[in-house]
Amino acid sequence: MPSNIVLVTGVGGELGGKLLARLGNNPEFERVIGVDTTPPPKAVMQRMGHAEFVRADIRNPLIAKVISTAQVDTVVHASTTAHPAGPGRRTAIKEVNVIGTMRLLAACQRSPLVRKLVVKSTAAVYGASARSQAVFTEDSELIPTSSSGYAKDAVEMEGYVRGLSRRRPDITVTMARMINMIGPEVDTVLARYFALPVVPTVFGYDARIQLLHSADALAVMEIAALEDKPGVFNVGSEGVLTLSQAIRRAGRIGLPMPRSVVPSVGKLLRGARVVDFSADQVRLLNFGRVVDITKLKQEFGYTPRWTTREAFDDYIQGRGLRPVLDGQRLAGLARKVAVAAATGQAVGR
Repeated sequence: MPSNIVLVTGVGGELGGKLLARLGNNPEFERVIGVDTTPPPKAVMQRMGHAEFVRADIRNPLIAKVISTAQVDTVVHASTTAHPAGPGRRTAIKEVNVIGTMRLLAACQRSPLVRKLVVKSTAAVYGASARSQAVFTEDSELIPTSSSGYAKDAVEMEGYVRGLSRRRPDITVTMARMINMIGPEVDTVLARYFALPVVPTVFGYDARIQLLHSADALAVMEIAALEDKPGVFNVGSEGVLTLSQAIRRAGRIGLPMPRSVVPSVGKLLRGARVVDFSADQVRLLNFGRVVDITKLKQEFGYTPRWTTREAFDDYIQGRGLRPVLDGQRLAGLARKVAVAAATGQAVGR
C-alpha cells in the first residue's frame, strides 16, 4: 500500500532536510510534513516543492497531535544524532535521541493510521574493540563502546522500536544502521577530523574505515519511505580505507601518539570547539568498523553508487582540501632524511 501522508523528523539537519525536499517534489505523496525545532536550511526551503515545515519538538507529547491531526500514515525518523561534529550539549542530544524517540513511537502506537516507520540508526551500535568481528552483520550482538555515549542512545532507541513492532505488528518498520557518513556538505566528526592539518592517530593502530556517501544515505531513506522494506539493514559503501590511507589521500599529516595521550588531545580539540572526540570515536579510530551490506543489496534492493574510496575522494574535492605539504618538497625532505640517516649528517632545509 503506497504512502500518502509522510512526516519527516530532523529536517533541520543535512540528511533530514534533503529528504524533505526530495519527498516534497514527489507527486506520489499527497502531503509531506517536516518537523524540527529549527527550520531546514534556506536552500532546502527554496526547493521543497509541496512539502511543509512545522516547528515542533518530538520530545513534546504534542507531536502526537501533529500526527493524528494530519492523518499521517508514514513516519520517517531522521533526527537521531550519532556522530555530532562539534561539541554540543550532551543532555540535549540524549533527550532528542532517547526521549524524543519514545514520544514519537508512543504517538505512532496510538495512531491507527500509521502503518509505516522508517528509522535512521547507526552502525555504532556494534561497538569497536580488539575483540570485535572483522565484519558485522545485522545479526551481530549490539555492544556500544561506552555506557553513556551516542551509540548507547542508539541501542536504547532500537529497543524502543522493537517494542513498538511487538505491540503494533501491523506497522512496517525499516531500520537503517548507517556507517559514518561523508560528503562535500556533511559536517560530522570524521569530516572535521580529516580536515585537520595534523591528524592525531593512535601509535601502533591503523583502523579500517568504511564510509557512506550522503547521496547513498539519502537514496536509502527515500526508497524506504516510498516502498515497504521491512527489516534491519546495514547501510554502507563497498570497500574500506585504512586510516593512514585516508590521511594521505586528504593530504594531511598523521601524528601517531601513545593511546594514553589521545583522550587528552580529544579534550583539547573539544575545548577549542574543533572536533567532538567522544569515547565512541576514539575507539573507532583505534579499531575501525566494517559492516556487511549483502542484505541491503539483495533484500532491500539497493546497491550504493559510491565506494568508500570514491565517497572520500568526493569529500576531499568538495571541501577543496589541499595538501598540507607540497608533494615535491615532501619527497625532497624524505630523500634528505634518507641520506642523513645513511651518512649520520644533520638534515638541512
